[in-house]
Amino acid sequence: MMDLLILGLVLFFIPHMISVVNHQWRDRTTKQVGELTWKALYALISLAGFLLIIKGYGEARLTSEFLYTTPQWMGHLVALLMLPVFPLLLATYLPGRIQSITKHPMLVATKLWALSHLLVNGRVAEILLFGSFLIWAVLVRISLKRRPQRVVPGAPKTAMNDVIALVVGIGLYVVFALHLHRMLIGVSPFG
Repeated sequence: MMDLLILGLVLFFIPHMISVVNHQWRDRTTKQVGELTWKALYALISLAGFLLIIKGYGEARLTSEFLYTTPQWMGHLVALLMLPVFPLLLATYLPGRIQSITKHPMLVATKLWALSHLLVNGRVAEILLFGSFLIWAVLVRISLKRRPQRVVPGAPKTAMNDVIALVVGIGLYVVFALHLHRMLIGVSPFG
C-alpha cells in the first residue's frame, strides 16, 4: 500500500536533492539544456512526485500501523508550532527582518511543519511522509552553508513585507486550521 507514497517521495526529492548532492552538476546541466528546460523538467518530476505522494499517503494512512500515539494535549503544542509556518512561507518571497533572521524561512517552515506533524501522527505512513520532509529540510540547510546561494525571486526588501507576511500568514493559518485542513486532508486539527 505504501508503494505509491514511497515512489512519490523519491520522485519529489530527486530534483530537490540535486543541488544538495552536487550543485556543480546541476549548474553544468542547466547550462547545457537551458534554464527553461531544466526548470520544466524539475517542475514536472516534482509535480508527478507530489501527486503520487498525495494519492499514496491518502491510501497508506488508512491501513498503516501505529508506531506510537501521543497524548491529546500534544495537539495544543502542534497548533502553537504551526502558527509561524505560513508567515515564514510568505517571508521567503517578502524579504524583510523575518527573512534576515531566519536566513531560509521556507526551510524553517518546513522543519516546523514536519516536526509538529510527527508529534501527533504515529502511523508508519505519516512518519515516512513527515520524516522525509524533516530530513530533507535539515540536509538542505546544512548544504547551504557549503554552496553558493541562489537568488529567490521576490518583492523588494522593506519593513512592510514583515507586516504583510505576519498578517496574511496568520490569516492563512486560521483559515487553513479551521476550514481547509479538514476539507483538503480530511482531518480537523482542532478535533
